[in-house]
Amino acid sequence: MTDLWPVEDRNWEMSLGLAGYLRAVADAVGVPAEGTTFEISDTATAYVALARRWSARPSRDLMLVWSERTGWAVSVETDPAEAPITIARLHGDPLPKPETVARFVADAVDHRRGGAQSPAAPTPSTRAVLARGLARYIT
Repeated sequence: MTDLWPVEDRNWEMSLGLAGYLRAVADAVGVPAEGTTFEISDTATAYVALARRWSARPSRDLMLVWSERTGWAVSVETDPAEAPITIARLHGDPLPKPETVARFVADAVDHRRGGAQSPAAPTPSTRAVLARGLARYIT
């Protein structure tokens, strides 16, 4: 069995890397840092408040969310008691380049075919692999 978590706690390194990655993604989609947040607990997650609206729900805000388990998704913001409405999910690489994420968001919001990616599951990643991928974004 492979170790899913290194012996030493790597949360600090992941936090620095995820903060840098999230800044790069936010820059690519045109959102200021104040419109982002992330958390690392049993699952690393990130949130970007998008400035665009979706024509199918023009009265609702859109969000770009990321999870180490499910990758990036564009969703409609809902009331706390409601489940988010996911309009597109980007599968594959758990840490795609920020430019790839920006293209995915534009395609999803504009209803272009590229917005909804293949139904394949995201590429699984261990925390150690994720930490190494995020390390390039530490500034």
